[in-house]
Amino acid sequence: MLGLDERNLALMHELEHLAPYRFHTLLDKEQLMFGDIGLEELLEKAQQRLDDFPDPIDAIVGYWDFPVSSMVPILATDNGLPGPSLESVVKCEHKYWSRLVQREVTDAHPGFAIVDLVEPETPPGLQFPMWLKPVKSFSSDLAFKVDDEAQLRSAAVEIREGIGRIGRAFDFLLSKLELPPAIEEAGGMACLAEEAVRGEQLTAEGYVHDGRAHVHGIIDSLCYPDSSSFLRYQYPSQAPEEVQHRITEISRDVIEHIGLNDSTFNIEFFWDPETDVVNVLEVNPRLSQSHAPLFELVDGMPNHQAMVQLAVGEEPTMPSREGPHRIAAKWFHRVFDDAVVNSTPSEDDLARLAEELPGATVDIIAEQGSRLSELPAQDSYSYELFAVYLGAADEDELRAKFDRCVQLLPFDLS
Repeated sequence: MLGLDERNLALMHELEHLAPYRFHTLLDKEQLMFGDIGLEELLEKAQQRLDDFPDPIDAIVGYWDFPVSSMVPILATDNGLPGPSLESVVKCEHKYWSRLVQREVTDAHPGFAIVDLVEPETPPGLQFPMWLKPVKSFSSDLAFKVDDEAQLRSAAVEIREGIGRIGRAFDFLLSKLELPPAIEEAGGMACLAEEAVRGEQLTAEGYVHDGRAHVHGIIDSLCYPDSSSFLRYQYPSQAPEEVQHRITEISRDVIEHIGLNDSTFNIEFFWDPETDVVNVLEVNPRLSQSHAPLFELVDGMPNHQAMVQLAVGEEPTMPSREGPHRIAAKWFHRVFDDAVVNSTPSEDDLARLAEELPGATVDIIAEQGSRLSELPAQDSYSYELFAVYLGAADEDELRAKFDRCVQLLPFDLS
């Protein structure tokens, strides 16, 4: 497992048929996720670890974004194991290539175009407001909403300064493929403009096996008021059944057309209740590990079940509504101004929360003595202090539990 961490290892121990599985770390999360990403070096280290491993290897998996998501198909193929093709994964991950492929099977997407980072101009035919983002990034890093030409030029400068951290590694990945002319010309350090779409954000989680895509859950992503920063992921979705059905059908069409196989996936959507328009936001060739505890709380099994079964060549068996709660959410406690973290919740604070809200799972993100703007994997507009997973009987109870978490987990910022 690439980047295996304690939280997800604990979830893996909830899987059915656990007895046949033994999980081993293939490079740790810090090696894979932080600092400049040298993809070629990471692949060499991972393959050496596999070559030195004394026992048979039956599967190679990962649940993190790039570079993990792209390393899985390379390592699985090189070692004769089940997994998706590298081309299908990159078709999902390269935002421009993904849009071009989506356009072949659906009109459920915003207007888009490549922007020259050296001489940025508004692409013909696109209207403000729009989002400017690298063709590959993660956690909304270097994604900016722009309302006019001046903001577009300013965002392009910031993107140009930071795009190489992932872009250089992505270029290496593209060099391993035969590319369509449009993608070869754009490369891995290009910038994409997309017209801003509005509405409620939903994510379809699923898997594809034997060329057939299946959606096993839809999650609502709710933002802070007047912000693009997430407040919580909530499962199951509260969207109308017809909308969920439409999202499921679009997901199947897109994934099967891309050619992704033997893989989990998640697709982010916007649905505008006023116009009833649905738009694809992003296609990810992996599960969302942020959603995994929600599936466990509501359905009785984390979505890691599908990942592991696919990786050993089996058809996934995902339960439905067999968990202890009717509703669950991952909440994000954020602030919107930079600060230095003077103190974080103590062990006593965490113990009190565990006693008062049994089953709550907390991740403290902000570190004492750090500056919030220097924390890794933050979005462009806010700073995450902690995240907490909660289950409840209804939304009112869910909200009350989160409010209590905020009271019980004090941070001192200056």
